[in-house]
Amino acid sequence: VGEQALLKCSFRSSSPITESLLVDWTYRPLTGGQMETIFHYRSVPHPTTAGKFKDRIIWVGNVANGDASIAIQSPALSDNGTFICSVKNPPDV
Repeated sequence: VGEQALLKCSFRSSSPITESLLVDWTYRPLTGGQMETIFHYRSVPHPTTAGKFKDRIIWVGNVANGDASIAIQSPALSDNGTFICSVKNPPDV
């Protein structure tokens, strides 16, 4: 709590990294409920503009190095839950 939380995500692809590469981060609260997309990357980072993570997610990845990590600023216990990183690099998924 209080310190920036790094959520690491690394990937490998058999296809060259192109501008078609997509990264999606989704979140489900510990208490259950709906999955929500909290971060999207396609050529440039697109942090969420709504919900509990609005203005708190920073892109720290580098897709050229197989890194799709993000950081959450000012994490709170209420942020506890499942975070899923999904990387698609067509035609490789």
